Amino acid sequence: MNILFVGDIFASPGRHILADHLQDIVATNRIDLTIANAENSAGGFGVTPSIAEELFAMGIHVLTSGNHIWDKREIYDYLARQPRLLRPANYPDAPGSGVYVARARNGADCAVINLQGRTYMPSTDCPFRKADAILASLDPSVKVKFVDFHAEVTSEKIAMGWYLDGRVSAVVGTHTHVATADTRILPRGTAYQTDCGMTGPYESIIGVDIPTILQRFLTGLPVRMEAARKGAELHAVIVDVDDATGNALAVRRHAINGD
Repeated sequence: MNILFVGDIFASPGRHILADHLQDIVATNRIDLTIANAENSAGGFGVTPSIAEELFAMGIHVLTSGNHIWDKREIYDYLARQPRLLRPANYPDAPGSGVYVARARNGADCAVINLQGRTYMPSTDCPFRKADAILASLDPSVKVKFVDFHAEVTSEKIAMGWYLDGRVSAVVGTHTHVATADTRILPRGTAYQTDCGMTGPYESIIGVDIPTILQRFLTGLPVRMEAARKGAELHAVIVDVDDATGNALAVRRHAINGD
């Protein structure tokens, strides 16, 4: 099974470059399952039901998210109705779900799991113990398991990779919007990358208008953040997984400069 994971879709530049290139990526790389993080897809802050439906219509099978999933109030009821939009599983008593078993184009099932880190992030349950509970609850016939770990610090992400090595097919980090170059397969068969990077405007400071963020750093005063518009790039990870064992056979970064 070939899995495509698209990093944090940021505002309209991210959605547009994804719409322009997704079908070609899927066809060229024989993708069986497409996953994308959508927590910044609505103007850089949250996701709306209409934007989620727009992304599903492009051909994305499952949408993951993170701490910004709660930015748009209208998404709360939608999470309960649409199981293919995930919120981090380790939020206690929150709307929606953090795991979804998707049927890929090749007929195999894949459990998509969304977790959130706790260092410099909102208070949540332990993502490591939540991962244990989710894996224990899955049907043993589901061999392929993909984890989007939405976390701030690299150490916590790397720790999750080692913790789940051999128990899931892939652990790919999101949240920092900066792609890392540590793509590899860990010793027990789990594909890993600390951060997938952003799909959005790179003539920015992690997606936001440059002068606005510079003002914030120079003055320390609060500012109104606006999504940048230029320098769109698409950043993704492609993982080839053995359906029978769930082990990763290959993993690589995939990037497109849209300008």
